[in-house]
Amino acid sequence: MLRCSSNSATKPCKGAVMPIIPRLDRVMADRKMSVNELSQRIDISPVNISRMRRGHIKAVRFSTMERICEVLQCQPGDLFEYVSPEPGTDEAVELDAIINRPIEEPARKPIGAVSRTPVNVAN
Repeated sequence: MLRCSSNSATKPCKGAVMPIIPRLDRVMADRKMSVNELSQRIDISPVNISRMRRGHIKAVRFSTMERICEVLQCQPGDLFEYVSPEPGTDEAVELDAIINRPIEEPARKPIGAVSRTPVNVAN
């Protein structure tokens, strides 16, 4: 399993277990396609493809996944695998804490609330 390596204070996943395993390397090997060839065909840098293969990414755009799937003739599910941690392990406890943490909603004005900020209206 991968561990999230975010060091941002706003990202709560620092050191957390990531149960999504990238399988891009397997699909590329099955198709006998190199990183350089794939990067040229989908117009993404080889470095970014290598980062995807190692799981060192935070997100993937649907348009990028669409191009990868089109070139490799595969489904999005072929590119990633979910691996559930064994119950009772540290990884399972960490994952459970992430899943069950409370969601902090941003403060919102009630519907129909009027702003107290004066507005200059030119006559």
